[in-house]
Amino acid sequence: MAKAPPDGLHLPRSAPIESYGKGGFYFAEMSHQGSLLCLPDSIWAWEVSDPAQIDEVSLRRVIENANAIDTLIVGTANTVWLPPPALRNALRRLSIVLDPMQTGPAIRTYNIMIGERRRVAAALIAVP
Repeated sequence: MAKAPPDGLHLPRSAPIESYGKGGFYFAEMSHQGSLLCLPDSIWAWEVSDPAQIDEVSLRRVIENANAIDTLIVGTANTVWLPPPALRNALRRLSIVLDPMQTGPAIRTYNIMIGERRRVAAALIAVP
């Protein structure tokens, strides 16, 4: 089980992810080392480094903002991940579609969807 995300510094808006790799991301003219949780109105550091850590606790911000999210894209670094049925069902009850894929395709999909002004969030595990 993942620990609850800390409150703290974040970007108070969404932004496309411009590049990734070497353990981090570049977006909005800044870089961040580690994983990211991108919500429709903000981008947060995300304390997840392995898909096994993805659960309702690590996705607390997504759950709290469920009324603004239709799709959650999960980027699992270079790993293929099958979400536990309980997590998929919990998100389905909130009307959120869970779409897991590796981080590269997840970023491309997220960027397209925010460009279309879709109600999307992305949980992106950093690629080493």
